[in-house]
Amino acid sequence: MLLFLHGAGERGEDGLLQTEVGIGHAIRTGAAQFQFIVVMPQCWTNKLWTDSGMQGQALTALEQSIKEFHGDRDRVYLSGLSMGGYGTWDLAAKYPGKFAALAVICGGIHGPQRFQELHVSLVDDPKVTDPYAEVARRIGKTPVWIFHGDADPAVPVEESRKMVEALRAANANMKYSEYPGVGHNSWDKAYAAPEFIPWLLQQHK
Repeated sequence: MLLFLHGAGERGEDGLLQTEVGIGHAIRTGAAQFQFIVVMPQCWTNKLWTDSGMQGQALTALEQSIKEFHGDRDRVYLSGLSMGGYGTWDLAAKYPGKFAALAVICGGIHGPQRFQELHVSLVDDPKVTDPYAEVARRIGKTPVWIFHGDADPAVPVEESRKMVEALRAANANMKYSEYPGVGHNSWDKAYAAPEFIPWLLQQHK
């Protein structure tokens, strides 16, 4: 099972936009390799994947899908892009050990300058002096693959670089792919990477 969290541009109530960008597009172009059930909830307009209510909706959809399709609870994966990348970090920190692997695409911990309300909830905790290190600590040994374009104008690549440093310092199980000259859309390259799906399917709790 894979829970996919879309970006800010796919928010709404139509139930369709979130299937057109990111992993939905990748499935349409190469369905045979996606040997798992993908759950694609849609974040409401003007809400964020870092909101507890939206996270509850996503986790409920995942749980219903696991039950309906007899999903393997030891092989439940989480991936998100942009706003969904922030949501991926946030959910992984809130529910350590819940997911067998994480794939975070152009996400971050602190929000971009023009979108500061988008940030991982640990940023608001006065007891947490370094939210990057704390997210890494909570993730522990859960395998993580981070993707980012170094020319991203929306979410600074420094956000992923800081998480890479924090994960390395925590001796995490981590991979990092940074794409030279690529802007915000690093998800098409990430989901199309030949080694990505095989890597994901190898991970289990």
